[in-house]
Amino acid sequence: MIVIEVRDAELIADLERQLAAEGVVSGAIVSLIGAVDSFTISTMPAHNASADIVTEYGQPAEMHGTGEIVDGKAHIHATMAVEGDRGIAGHLHRAQVGYWFARVYVEPLDLWHRVGSRGWGRGGLGGRGGGGCRRS
Repeated sequence: MIVIEVRDAELIADLERQLAAEGVVSGAIVSLIGAVDSFTISTMPAHNASADIVTEYGQPAEMHGTGEIVDGKAHIHATMAVEGDRGIAGHLHRAQVGYWFARVYVEPLDLWHRVGSRGWGRGGLGGRGGGGCRRS
């Protein structure tokens, strides 16, 4: 597992930059935790799954989420906790980290492809071993 820490940066851009430096092009975002100063999130209208309602929030939020890395691009679904004990959830487009930090726990999937036909067995989730840990 790789741990990516983001400070004073846009979360998704910095995450993708750090993953590229690690050589990770596919993976599972097992956990995302932290707080941001502002964010942009989208949801779908009730009667049109092919459309997005994109909303920008210029307020701080605590966050948690999960997602995936596909072809080096992060796809994150998150819940943002804002003032008034409200949760705002959806597809995360942007999150500016400033005062606090964000940590993203990533399990690289491209390493699993190297085990050949063993798939998810001994070389997969259960007993792969190895991996790395990075704090930036």
